[in-house]
Amino acid sequence: MSAVIAFDLDGTLIDSVPDLAAAVNRMLTAQKMPELDLPTITGFVGNGLPKLVERVMAHSGLDMGQHDALTRITLDNYMRAPTERTVLYPGVRDMLESFRANGHALGICTNKPEGAAHHVLDALDLSRFFAVVIGGDTLEQRKPDPAPLLHVFDRLGAGARFYVGDSEVDAETAKRADVPFALFTEGYRKSPVSALPHHLAYADSRRLPDMIAKALNAAVSSPAKGH
Repeated sequence: MSAVIAFDLDGTLIDSVPDLAAAVNRMLTAQKMPELDLPTITGFVGNGLPKLVERVMAHSGLDMGQHDALTRITLDNYMRAPTERTVLYPGVRDMLESFRANGHALGICTNKPEGAAHHVLDALDLSRFFAVVIGGDTLEQRKPDPAPLLHVFDRLGAGARFYVGDSEVDAETAKRADVPFALFTEGYRKSPVSALPHHLAYADSRRLPDMIAKALNAAVSSPAKGH
């Protein structure tokens, strides 16, 4: 039984906060504001780059009237070096190879701007795995609105649906889209694992293909309970 599997990007497949933090801190330095440490910026990640900049500005006491301009500056900073410090989480490439070898269709649903997502996927040699990439600026809506996720699934085609992510935003998106959620527990979530609604939880990406295979087999055995 084949599946269509959508993945979040930051905090799920890649650890990108060091590059985001560098972009934010270059923006703050230009505004003559103190830099922020990595844990602080990690706590602000989620809901896309504009929200990250908004949270940084609120924390630093910057004028919110500058939000659009400082978001553009931060994005420009980020796009100059989006993968200088970014790394794949352990086992991600093996996981994606396994899914592809088993005929599953894969897509990306992220709040990162679509252009930045493509750039990062290309730089890390991940683009070949994904038939569809939807970013935070592809549609009018962004996660946790379910529209971007449902758009990914519509473009991937028929099959049992799964969404894989790491955060409260991802869990809410899957819930609102009424699709099973696989939670990567080593990403950027701020809440306990037990507080996030999920069907599967994993810490090692290499384990996820077997976990989804078992879920698919269970759905075949009990079709009334499948999604």
